[in-house]
Amino acid sequence: MQIENSRHDMPEELNELTKLACSLGASDAAIISVSAISVEDNLAKLCREPQCENYGLSASCPPHVAGPSGFRELKKKFQQAVVFKIDVPSEILLSSQRRDIFRLLHEIAANIEQAAIKMGYPNSKAFAGGSCKKLFCEDHIDCRVLADGGACRNPDRARPSMSGFGINVSKLLQAAGWQMDRITRDTDPDDVPMGTVSGLVLV
Repeated sequence: MQIENSRHDMPEELNELTKLACSLGASDAAIISVSAISVEDNLAKLCREPQCENYGLSASCPPHVAGPSGFRELKKKFQQAVVFKIDVPSEILLSSQRRDIFRLLHEIAANIEQAAIKMGYPNSKAFAGGSCKKLFCEDHIDCRVLADGGACRNPDRARPSMSGFGINVSKLLQAAGWQMDRITRDTDPDDVPMGTVSGLVLV
């Protein structure tokens, strides 16, 4: 089925969505052209090798998503996107508290998506970071969608992870005018005190 937005207003109208993002907890938000979203096959491959601990656990992660090729096709149906970020102390991202941050990330993305739909962009599509299985259904053995073809337990909160589509988050943030310090398990919070997580909504 072909996806087309029903409205082609100037992006200034979408500033309401950036304000919404910030009111929900984002540190900043911006409107960018979808042409600025870099999709790279090698980034998506990292989900499989070395295999991410969340690989295959949910319908929103590889190998159950369309991947880079699918996202490239999806991009063709849109003109602009809302990008938002949450700046977080590195020590939190390196602790068990990171789960709360990524839950918030998904929830902001979902709320922007729903607001955009109400504004007249019915095919808006949100993406976040982190596995929805670990964030929202950790207490359940299986993802309901994968286990029996049932409905998602958290349709108003959980969104697909950008990683599985090969979206280059660093370049995404640069397109919005922001810098990103990469945080890994080996990062020393004294050397890199702040980190950033981000979300994306095609509108």
